Amino acid sequence: MKLEDLAKAEVRTQPVYEPGKPIEEVARELGLDAAGIIKLASNENPFGPSPKALAAAHAALEQGELYPDGGCFALRHKLAGKFGLTPQQFVIGNGSNEIIELLGHVFIKPGDEVVMGNPSFVVYKLVTLLFGAKAVEVPLVNHAHVLADLAAAVTPRTKLVFVPSPNNPTGTANPEADLLAFARALPEHVICVFDEAYAEYLDPAPDLRPLIAEGRKVICLRTFSKIYGLAALRVGYGYASAEMAGLLNRVRQPFNVNAIAQAAATAALDDADFVAHCRRENAAGLRQLAGGFRRLGLEHVPSVGNFLLVRVGDGGRVFAELQRRGVIVRPAKSYGLPEWVRVTVGTPAQNERFLAGLGEVLGR
Repeated sequence: MKLEDLAKAEVRTQPVYEPGKPIEEVARELGLDAAGIIKLASNENPFGPSPKALAAAHAALEQGELYPDGGCFALRHKLAGKFGLTPQQFVIGNGSNEIIELLGHVFIKPGDEVVMGNPSFVVYKLVTLLFGAKAVEVPLVNHAHVLADLAAAVTPRTKLVFVPSPNNPTGTANPEADLLAFARALPEHVICVFDEAYAEYLDPAPDLRPLIAEGRKVICLRTFSKIYGLAALRVGYGYASAEMAGLLNRVRQPFNVNAIAQAAATAALDDADFVAHCRRENAAGLRQLAGGFRRLGLEHVPSVGNFLLVRVGDGGRVFAELQRRGVIVRPAKSYGLPEWVRVTVGTPAQNERFLAGLGEVLGR
């Protein structure tokens, strides 16, 4: 008997998530100098970590021999103050990815259905399949979620509905009023998961807390990986009712978020100037890239995130040719968009270098 035969069927058929290539790997593969490569593939913050977060992380590392606070006390209390909720209404994860998995542990079982847009963040589907449920993928219209279409896909078997706003990889978002109305109209047996990973790039971001106050079955997910620049530390959070957070905390592993990440995230919440700076620079970068695409005669999806989806013809070829020039972007073939690539908003100089390389590759 093979070892694989002993594994669960869901594991044997599980698709593998392919992250954006790291700079070091591209340098090794192509014989390039890593210092000369720019990565615009994974929606990371080109301005680095929050300075306050960085200082707190350094201080926490001095006590690296100690286990982290298993309850993330300081971070949950800081978040409670920021959102006007109680600490018991938060669950902290090793990135918001982990909280998606916790939702699977608590709620998803074989025979269930989980509704999501297509294309959207692939982890929704991966977690659904891992727990033996059916992923019900609803096509986007003009690269955006049509909430009425998501609602129409709900059946008596539906357990969760994922609504990312802004959506990855398209960068489109739904208005606050529409999100509130959508959640209020869902049947009692459905949990609505709002993924707000890029919400801080909106000014203002939708306020979905009324749904929690009304007792709706909702949870909102956020991360410190994007605008706070802490992707390397893997820390995210969910806010919901105390009952929802309590259920997720039952299946959360002890010490799932390390002490350095907790300290950095807690301090980052005080760095309002850094967040405002990144938001302004990102808005300018979106305009810079969109203008460049227009000059090159390329179709793109207007975005409110920190990335843009652009139609380049052969996305795989353009991705490979840009890599040879030391520019890493994300081909969108895995999202069912083989003619497109997704590019993260970089610094002004990085954006210009990408646009110049793209023009070279396309012969324009």
